Amino acid sequence: MAKKVKSIDEIAAKWADVTPGRASYYEKYASVAGADWETGATGARAAFKAAVTAPGIDAHYAGGVKKVGGTKYERKVKAVGVGRFGPGVAAAKDDMKSGFAPHRDEIETTLPTLKARGPRGDPANWDRSKTIGTALAKKRLALIAASPS
Repeated sequence: MAKKVKSIDEIAAKWADVTPGRASYYEKYASVAGADWETGATGARAAFKAAVTAPGIDAHYAGGVKKVGGTKYERKVKAVGVGRFGPGVAAAKDDMKSGFAPHRDEIETTLPTLKARGPRGDPANWDRSKTIGTALAKKRLALIAASPS
């Protein structure tokens, strides 16, 4: 006798019903998996490079975006994102502070070196933005220990 595969509606209903109850499992195991994640992620450097430079990857990426579409993006923002936005921001306060602090300090250090501001519309004013942008780009690369090449 051939086995039947459940309908997609049955599968989705069970998944939506059962999976939220696994939050304690997620918390128990995911919250202590940071070292394993870091080791695996840094060890996958070559695989990552191969993946993002594979022939046609740009077309695959665009195709995936088109397949999902803007409608799903907007639906998920409303259904999930809005409710998580405030708590997510609050939970990220210390991460934002430690992540932005070196860039804020770089801006503070760079400001005194800027040439005087010219009259409105003066192209020389763009150099001020470029000076800040260059300093921040160098800081970002130094923080992640990467070279600009």
